Amino acid sequence: MSGGSVPRIVLAHARPEQRPAIENMFQLYTHDFSEQWWDRAGGELREDGRFAPYNLDPYWKEPGRIPLVLRLEERLVGFALLDDRSHTASGALDRNMAEFFIARKHRRSGVGTAAAQAIFSAYPGRWEADVARRNAGALAFWRNAIATHPNVSEISETDVANALWNGWVLRFRVGG
Repeated sequence: MSGGSVPRIVLAHARPEQRPAIENMFQLYTHDFSEQWWDRAGGELREDGRFAPYNLDPYWKEPGRIPLVLRLEERLVGFALLDDRSHTASGALDRNMAEFFIARKHRRSGVGTAAAQAIFSAYPGRWEADVARRNAGALAFWRNAIATHPNVSEISETDVANALWNGWVLRFRVGG
């Protein structure tokens, strides 16, 4: 954004009719991640030229899961999927940033940070943001988005390497 202004992000709980938009953006998200999966079976294109779909069903069926669409004013710019599942054994958790995507056009402009911080503000409590080991660039983004939020406290970072997760887990509290 020009002039140092904070991008005006609009969050909305995704309605079932917005699911196709999230499914389409998930193709871009998977494409972004696929370069980190050079040694895995996942991330290959199918014969129809698309990546395998992500199971979004739980986000409209299970409590504790929240699908969000992210807009910059009126323009769709991304999505976030929240859940309450922890990658550590560090105690109770209110929210986990399960998946977060901002379209490339809007990256490095403050849109991602503004969106992440708007989500944190909308859902106060104990949080985790997990960053896959191979996604080191995202680690800097999440450290900054968390640390610069005015109502974040109790920030900790754990390096996890086990059968369930390989990467960093940032834990923090939003609000009182």
